[in-house]
Amino acid sequence: MPDTNDQDSAISFGAFRLFPRSRLLERDGVPLHLGGRALDILIFLAERAGEVVDKRELVKRVWADVNVDEGSLRFHITSLRKALGDAGEGSRYVVNVPGRGYCFTAPLLRAAPAEIRTGAAASLLRSLPAPLAKMIGRDDAVEKIANELSLHRFVTIVGPGGIGKTSVALAVAHGQHAGFEGQVCFVDFGALTDPQLVPGTIAAALGLTVSSGDPLPGLLQSLRSRRMLLVFDSCEHIIDELAPLAERIVREAPELHLLATSRESFRTEGERVYRLFPLDCPPQRDGLSMADVLAYPASQLFVERIADSLSEFELSEEDAPLVADICRRLDGIALAIELAAGRVNAYGIAGTASLLDSRFSLLWRGRRTAIPRHQTLSAALSWSYDLLPAAESATLRGLSVFVGPFTLEAALAVAASQGIDEAEAVETISNLLSKSLIATSPAERRLRYRLLDTTRAFVGDKLVESGESARVARAHAEYFRDFLHDISVKSTGMQSAGGFLPYADHLPNVRAALTWSFSESGDRTVGADLAASAAQFFLELTLLTECHSWTQQALASAEALDGRKEMTLQAALGVSVMFTQGNTEGVRSAFTRSLQLAEELDDLHWQLWLLRGLHIYLTRVGDFHGALGTGEQGQAVARKLNDPTSTLNVEWMLGVAHHLIGNQDKAVQFCESAMVDNPGSQRLNIGHLGYDDRIVALVALARGLWLSGRPDRAIEAARYTVKEAEQLEQPLTLGISLIWTIYVFLWVGDWTSAESLIERLIDHAARHFLGPYHAVGIGQKGELLLRRGDIAGGIEHLRRSQATLYATRHRIMTTVFATALAEGLAAQNQVDEALRTIDEAIAQIGDHGESFDMPEMLRVKADILVQSTRATEAEACLQQSLALSRRQCARGWELRGAMSLARVWLQAGRKGDAQALLAPLLAHYQEGLSSRDLVAARALLSALN
Repeated sequence: MPDTNDQDSAISFGAFRLFPRSRLLERDGVPLHLGGRALDILIFLAERAGEVVDKRELVKRVWADVNVDEGSLRFHITSLRKALGDAGEGSRYVVNVPGRGYCFTAPLLRAAPAEIRTGAAASLLRSLPAPLAKMIGRDDAVEKIANELSLHRFVTIVGPGGIGKTSVALAVAHGQHAGFEGQVCFVDFGALTDPQLVPGTIAAALGLTVSSGDPLPGLLQSLRSRRMLLVFDSCEHIIDELAPLAERIVREAPELHLLATSRESFRTEGERVYRLFPLDCPPQRDGLSMADVLAYPASQLFVERIADSLSEFELSEEDAPLVADICRRLDGIALAIELAAGRVNAYGIAGTASLLDSRFSLLWRGRRTAIPRHQTLSAALSWSYDLLPAAESATLRGLSVFVGPFTLEAALAVAASQGIDEAEAVETISNLLSKSLIATSPAERRLRYRLLDTTRAFVGDKLVESGESARVARAHAEYFRDFLHDISVKSTGMQSAGGFLPYADHLPNVRAALTWSFSESGDRTVGADLAASAAQFFLELTLLTECHSWTQQALASAEALDGRKEMTLQAALGVSVMFTQGNTEGVRSAFTRSLQLAEELDDLHWQLWLLRGLHIYLTRVGDFHGALGTGEQGQAVARKLNDPTSTLNVEWMLGVAHHLIGNQDKAVQFCESAMVDNPGSQRLNIGHLGYDDRIVALVALARGLWLSGRPDRAIEAARYTVKEAEQLEQPLTLGISLIWTIYVFLWVGDWTSAESLIERLIDHAARHFLGPYHAVGIGQKGELLLRRGDIAGGIEHLRRSQATLYATRHRIMTTVFATALAEGLAAQNQVDEALRTIDEAIAQIGDHGESFDMPEMLRVKADILVQSTRATEAEACLQQSLALSRRQCARGWELRGAMSLARVWLQAGRKGDAQALLAPLLAHYQEGLSSRDLVAARALLSALN
C-alpha cells in the first residue's frame, strides 16, 4: 500500500478541486482546460494561500531561468482568472496587490486519504472581518442577540437582503471576542456553490488541515472540546445541507456557540430566531421638522452616508421631509438607503427622491468593496429570487400586482390565475414569508401581508418579462370587485356601523385595480362593475373626488349596466358632485334617476337612503320646504320598513327641515333623541352619504336650543356635537358640526371659541378639498371680524365667500352672510347698498317660503332703516320680525328684535312701551345670563328704568 504522503492530495476551493501532482483542475468534478503557465501560477499561489507573492518571485518560480517581462505574467494571470470565473459570476480568487504582487484569497480545503490532522494550524482561526465604523439604530438588536446567544447557544439573525444582518452579526461577534478568548471564527458561505463542500469550508475557516475524503468526523472531533463562537454568514442558499450539520455541531459540542445569518431560519432543534426588522423611519405626517426627521435611525443613516462622500453636507429644514419620504419608500432597508445616499452627490436629495420610482434605482451601485450581491439592489434581490423553486418565484411575481397590504385570500386569487392551486399557494406563501421575501403588516381584523417596495419593483419587472402581467392584473381587479360587492351585501339595509372602514387598507389595491380596468390594456366591463362595488367604499372614506372620477368613467364607458349597478353609480355620482363641485342640477338629476331605479327594484332601504341624499341637496340649495316634503316621503318608506333605526333617522330629517324653515319647537322635539348615543342603531349613513345623521340632528338641536331661549344648553349641545363628530374621524361629518355650531358661539358672543372653530374649519376644508365648506369658513371669519370691529376685513371676507357660494349654488348660507354683509356696509355708512343687500336676501327666501333667519334679516333691515331716518318703516319691519319670531318659537331672535324696537320707542319717547316689551322677555331667561345679548338687554332695560 503506498504511503499517503506520495498520493495526490486535492486542494478544494469554491467549486474547484486542484490536484498539484497530477496537474489537474476540476470544476464541479469536470476537468477544466488551463494552460501550463497559468496552472503553474495557480499551484504556486495555492501553496501559499493568503500570502502576497512578489511578482519577481512568481516569475522566477514559473519561468525558471527564462527572462520574461511583466506583461507575460499579467497575460497568464488574466487567463487564470477567466478560467476561474473572475470575469463573470465567480469570486475573485486571485487578487492583485498594487506594488507588491498577487495573493490567492479563497479558503482552501486540503483533502487526503487520512483523518483530519489538528495541530498548530487548528488555532489559526479565520480572522473576523472589520465591523462598521459606526452602526446606526442597531444597538438594541446587538444587545438582545448577545443575550440570546449566551442563553441558548444557537441564534439565527433572519431578515430580507440588505437589511444589515451581516453587520449586526459582526458587531455581536466582535463584542464576544474577549469573552471567547479570541476563539471566534467567521465562515462566509456567500460564495459557496457546491453544498457538498460545506464541512470542508468550515474546516478551512477553522484552519484545520483536511486529509480525509469525509472531513465531517474529524471536524466534529475538533469542535467537541472547544469553547468558541462560530459565525455562519449568508446561509440561505445552502440551508438544506447546512441545517442538519449546524444542529449536530450544537448538540455534540457543548461549549460551542453558533450565530448565523440567513434570509430564512434553519428550523432546527435548539435554534432561536431573531428577526431583524427595517430601521425605524419618520412617520408620514405634515409638519415634520429637521429634528423630528433626524430622530429616526433610517434618516440618520441616510444623512451620515451622504456626509461620507460630501464632507460639507448639512441637512436643511427644506430637505428634511424629502429625506423622511425617501427612507419610508425604501422601507428602512439599510442597503437601499445607503445606495440612495450615494446618488445625492449626482442628483441632489430632491432628484434622488424623484428617481426612486425609476427601475434604474435597482441598478444603483454601492461600495466597490462590497460583495457582488450587495453592490446593487437588483443583485441583492436576484440572489434571493434565483434560489426560489418555480412555484415560489411565480407566486412572488404575481404578488407584485398588490399595492400595499393584502390578505391571504387576495393572494390565493392571484395565484390561482397562474395555475397554482390553493394548497400549494398557501404553502408557497408561508415559504416566501419565512425567506423574508414577504413581510407581514399589522392589521386590526386579520393578518395582512406586503412586499417591500424594492422587492415589488424587482419582481414586477419579472412579471412583465414572464408575460403574465395582464392575466394577473385581471385576477386582481376581479377579486376586489367581488370583495367589495360582498361587503355591500353583508351591510344589509346599509345599517352597518361603518361597513367599509375596517377595510380601508385595501384602498391602494382598489385604486390600482380601477386604473388597470380603465386603461387601454384593461377591461372596462370589469371596471364598471368594480366602480359600482367601490362607490360606497370611496364615500365612506370621504374620497369624494375619486368617487366622482371613477363613477363618471363607469357610467360613460359601460354599454349596458343592470339597474342595481346604475342605481349605485348614479347615487354615488350625486353625492360626490354635491360635496366637491356644488349643488348643480346634475346632482338633482343623479339622485332622481337613482331613486327611480330604487323604486323599480322595490328596494326600500335604498329609497330611504336616496331620499336622505335628496334632503341634503334641497337644504343646501335653500329649498327648506322641499326638504321637509322629502322627509315626509321618508316617513312613508320608514313605516313600510317598520325599523326603529329608519324611523329615528327620518325624524332627524324632519327635525333638520323644521329648524331651517323656522319651526324651532318641532326641531328640538324631533332632534332631542340625538343626545342619546346609540351606536348600534344610529349610524345608518355614516359611510354611504359621507356624514352622520345623528351629528346633523345634534347641530339642529344646539341651534334650536339657542333660538328657543336656552343658551347654556345650546353651548353644551354644541360642544358635545363637535366632540362626537371628532370621534367618528369622518371629514364631512366634522365639517358639518363645525359650520353649524360656530353660530351658537357667535350668537352668545364667545368670540374666542368661535375663532378657534372657524380657523379649524378653514384648515379642515382645505385639507380635505371641501370647497364649499372652505368658503363658508371664510364667510364666518368675516362675520367674526365685523363683531370685533374690523369692518373692512369683515366685508372683504364676506364678499369672497359669497362669490364662491353663489357659484356652487350653496344657498343655505347665502342669506346669513348677506345679513352680516348688510350690517357691515351700514357700519361704513353705505346705507343704500346695505339696504339693497338685505332686501335681496329677503327676496331670496321668498322663493321657498319661510326661513330660520328671516326674523333676523327683518331686524337688520329695520336697524338700517333707522340709520336712514325711516323710523316708521323700521317699526313696521320690527313688528313683523317679532311676530315671526314668536311663531317660530325663536326667543333668541325675539330678544334681539325687542331690543331694536325698544331703542326706536325710546327715541320716540315711548319708554314705558319699551319697558313693557323687554322686561317679560328677560324674565323668561333662566340661563345664559352672561351671554352677550342678555347682558345688552339688561343694560338697556336698566337705562329705560
